[in-house]
Amino acid sequence: MFTGIVTDLGRIREVVPRGDRRFVIDTGRDLDRVVAGASIACSGVCLTVIDHGPRWFAVDVSAETLARTTLGGWDEGTAVNLERALCVGDELGGHLVTGHIDGVVAVAGAAEDGDSVRLALELPAWLAPFVAAKGSIALDGVSLTVNDVAERTFGINIIPHTQQRTTLGARIAGDRVNVEIDVLARYVRRTLAFSEGREPAWPR
Repeated sequence: MFTGIVTDLGRIREVVPRGDRRFVIDTGRDLDRVVAGASIACSGVCLTVIDHGPRWFAVDVSAETLARTTLGGWDEGTAVNLERALCVGDELGGHLVTGHIDGVVAVAGAAEDGDSVRLALELPAWLAPFVAAKGSIALDGVSLTVNDVAERTFGINIIPHTQQRTTLGARIAGDRVNVEIDVLARYVRRTLAFSEGREPAWPR
């Protein structure tokens, strides 16, 4: 379990075609609690550390994850948002994030809004019921508040701190980002669907 508060910005050092794919990620500093078997969110995707050393760790990624997230497009030099798993007693600064990506959305536009950057993101039909103004959403592992929801887009603001400490500050129109909806919204939607006598649709 995570909070969507990115603690480090890593970078892909090496891509190894071992199994489905192995990524070696430089961290820039030693990360506490990163040991073999530990979970770490990499741009929102919960992955298992299979090897590590001073200022780096490695993860194996399945074909399913490569196909359903942006990880299939990672290459050497790609910047990666990192967050270590919560410990009991840690501050819950964002919102509860599982690291299980629901899908990928595209940036429809980016514009300056004071010192912030305002992003508009495409809103696929299947995602629309789960996104609400002033609700929470995780994009590339970053906990954010939804500013507004239109028919085909939703908007968020990236403050200067988040621009500097995560990959979202460099996002432009056409970029794709991992999205995880609020876990509470997921269960509410499913409960309502069954109460109405229908199976909720989910993209495959």
